[in-house]
Amino acid sequence: MTPEFMLEVVNRAIWLAAECAGPLLVIGGGTGLFMAIVQAATQISEPAITFIPKIVSLGLAFVLLGGWLVTKIVEFNVQMYETIATVGP
Repeated sequence: MTPEFMLEVVNRAIWLAAECAGPLLVIGGGTGLFMAIVQAATQISEPAITFIPKIVSLGLAFVLLGGWLVTKIVEFNVQMYETIATVGP
């Protein structure tokens, strides 16, 4: 295995991690921003008020996106095993 090959594998793994984490980070950040605006408008400063909606929204995101996330990760693993089998040690 050449250094270029290993860099390509690492590059694809990092891209997969960003691709899988991106939607969840956007949903969590959007929920946090919305709750911060609500707290600023109502002048309520209770930390649990932002924590609970974030947990609920991320739980729903995992339910809705879970199949897609697992599919992407499994496809990557299958590609890596196939590549390892063809390239060899």
